[in-house]
Amino acid sequence: MRRPPIRQADYAALAEFRYLIRRFLEFSEKEARLVGLTPRQHQALLAIKGLGGAGPVSIGDLAERLCIRHHSAVELVNRLAEKELVERITDSADHRRILLGLCPKGEASLAELSAAHLNELSRIRPMLRRVLDREEEDPDSSTRSRRE
Repeated sequence: MRRPPIRQADYAALAEFRYLIRRFLEFSEKEARLVGLTPRQHQALLAIKGLGGAGPVSIGDLAERLCIRHHSAVELVNRLAEKELVERITDSADHRRILLGLCPKGEASLAELSAAHLNELSRIRPMLRRVLDREEEDPDSSTRSRRE
């Protein structure tokens, strides 16, 4: 199957999307540091809380979500546990398996960061929509999409 030609508008949309992602990540890193966390620690708290609704979260689950190796996830959990942000729970079905949960301090830090992130997403939502919902422009037409 032949790929349609990539137009200048496609490059512009991709560049804008990447720019918005970079800006959001920069915002996220700054916010994490303001509450005394590294960006990776914030990501870990969010992954544990976000995955927790689907059941217990293991260190392996965390490693997969953060795209890091298992031993790196263990080190990250060690640092989070030292800060009393995360607790280790022995799996009652398999005593070799360690599950993760947020401590009250971790819950509070994550709630503060998540509120700020949701506000930022609300702020950039219109810009993201323009990039993500763009309609294919007819090369023979000079009219723009009705959404713009």
